[in-house]
Amino acid sequence: MTAQPSDAPRVLMIACGALARELMAINTMNALDNVTIECLPASLHNRPSEIPELVRQRIHRARRTGVVVDTASGASDDELVDGDNTFGDSGERFDEIFVGYADCGTGGKLADVCREEGVEMLAGAHCYQFFATAPGFERLQDHELGSFYLTDFLARNFERLVWQGLGIADHPELRDMYFGNYTRLVYLQQADDPKALACAHDAADRLGLTLHIEPTGYGELETTVVEFTRRAALR
Repeated sequence: MTAQPSDAPRVLMIACGALARELMAINTMNALDNVTIECLPASLHNRPSEIPELVRQRIHRARRTGVVVDTASGASDDELVDGDNTFGDSGERFDEIFVGYADCGTGGKLADVCREEGVEMLAGAHCYQFFATAPGFERLQDHELGSFYLTDFLARNFERLVWQGLGIADHPELRDMYFGNYTRLVYLQQADDPKALACAHDAADRLGLTLHIEPTGYGELETTVVEFTRRAALR
């Protein structure tokens, strides 16, 4: 695809660090050179109540100054888990802002923030739903109750975000308290990532669950991002 024209509206995407690599890939595949991605720490998965206000703060800062955190050409998974990172050109003010989160456990509070600030966000309850697509996720849920889900990022970072993040590393008895009612681990596979696949197998073994692999690609994440930037160009 051709690059966006130089006068294309500048778009800031405030997103979860767990989506950074997928969003960068989507930008590259679709030549979205006018999109800057600012990522909040993926560790907020374990503290979703903090997401709405942090997103509001980033919206206000971008509108006030056009400045986001220091531009980086890339980041390690460790940095994406706990750090703030920006990918793209952050030297200009932004014409449009998009929030790269679904509800993600905020109980509707993130949607309230987006509505108050007049910005769009991803549809759905969580990243599992938009990667699998809404119909696909419903099918997975209906097929077997008690499914625990991992994406590429969450599989690679299972040790840090789940095993340590939920305290199981220090208190092994918590494993069955958290996962005793689960029957399988569903790995939603975005890309051909041997490391993520190996980590998904390891996670299933450690949790004592059957592994189901569901190739999804980028699902509704890609179509939503591309559609938003298309509409932004028409405004």
